[in-house]
Amino acid sequence: MSVLEPHHNFIDGKWQPAEGGGRHQIRNPARPDEVLGDFPSSAPADVDAAVSAAAGAAKEWARMPGPQRGAILSRFAQLLESRKAELGRIVTLEMGKPLGEAAGEVGRAATEARFSAGEASRLDGHTFATERAGYSCQTVLEPLGVVAAISPWNFPVVAPVRKVAPALACGNAVVLKPASITPWSSSYIVELFESAGVPPGVVNLVIGSGNAIGNRLVDDPRVGGITFTGSTAVGIPLNERAARRLAKVQLELGGKNPAVVVDYDDLEGAAREIVSAALQCSGQRCTAISRVIVGEDQADALVQELLAQISRIRVGDGLDEKTTMGPLSSKTQLETVERYVQIGRDSSAKLLAGGRRLAEDPDRQGYFYAPTLFDHVSPDSPLALEEIFGPVLPVIRVRDFDQALEVANASRYGLAAALFTTKMKCAQAFMRTIRAGMIHINHGTASQAHVPFGGVKDSGLGAYSIGHTAKEFYTNVKAVYVKWE
Repeated sequence: MSVLEPHHNFIDGKWQPAEGGGRHQIRNPARPDEVLGDFPSSAPADVDAAVSAAAGAAKEWARMPGPQRGAILSRFAQLLESRKAELGRIVTLEMGKPLGEAAGEVGRAATEARFSAGEASRLDGHTFATERAGYSCQTVLEPLGVVAAISPWNFPVVAPVRKVAPALACGNAVVLKPASITPWSSSYIVELFESAGVPPGVVNLVIGSGNAIGNRLVDDPRVGGITFTGSTAVGIPLNERAARRLAKVQLELGGKNPAVVVDYDDLEGAAREIVSAALQCSGQRCTAISRVIVGEDQADALVQELLAQISRIRVGDGLDEKTTMGPLSSKTQLETVERYVQIGRDSSAKLLAGGRRLAEDPDRQGYFYAPTLFDHVSPDSPLALEEIFGPVLPVIRVRDFDQALEVANASRYGLAAALFTTKMKCAQAFMRTIRAGMIHINHGTASQAHVPFGGVKDSGLGAYSIGHTAKEFYTNVKAVYVKWE
């Protein structure tokens, strides 16, 4: 297939090629020989130009009244909704997820943008009682100035919008660096911001690999904050680098999210929730359920229900309306999944479903992998402790609820956790004891568009995104004392 019209960076309100003219192609993971587009491979000079544009536009944007910024974001949300089918198709083509999931992602992004639009009118501080007569004391929130937004490939619409929209609501200008394998969605999103009325320089897009331009963006002293979503392996050194100049960071990192099943009456319902949460986005989701911890007395029955749910999954090209699980996003992800499955095969765990690629020639036929279920996985197995980021679900059997809590907390991660139980005392103990940022009782790990989103331990750092906590990252608090008399 011929290369489509070249795409460019968006800097200071203009689409322009990368400095030096470097380019790279992106491909359809369902048909890797299909070229989707030609995109910039940016250089440090492109980052410098984007940050300069953002710094130049930030003061005027911050002076715009919050409700006016919110009105622009509301128009952006409306544009997202009106382009749901078109943008959803782009997501499916460049990332692989089924059309239904892709359209749902665009809809979720619109909802989050609309919430951010409202937040632009809720940037309130506090008034304090004064210790001295004739004085007043208050706090106000002010924007950071320039925010660097580094987004991942697995949610190429929601992740950028989740970063850019609240940054704009709080009065910041933004330099967005999307993942280099899914930049098409970000290009489309930036066009919508421009159409909604965002002034030149307030939103800038620089496309390229993190190795080439990421450090330049993090190191720039004009960047007041860095919001990053991606792997823990990348997030930790990014945080170390930003800390050298005391830059503000918001990190959304990896997860190894447990679903604990103890004394639950509806195992079919639990299996349905677990499989959906585990295999949406082909398991390439930081909040995916990626291990099942079940009491021995219910393990056999739950495993049969999990197998029944997995058997209903149809793996295929996301453009096929019958597909319920698409390909992995890249050959790298496919090879990672195969490596972990081999670890499982070499252990005492029992492979009950999947465990194989579904194309003889993935580089031509697509990076498809069968949904995989392992039973009798040891709590100290890499399958139970490490983030696989693919359609692999290990089942760990435990004696009782106390051991389930111990196993659930043994991971280095602490993003999300689910419990399926009919015992209130178990639910209360789970909410108190589990070290995770988001707890789900009797349903999968699905979040809502106005509720804080984040993790603890190696799953995150800084203010939670989404909801009212987002402005804790995108603003600084300024205390103001006034003597009136």
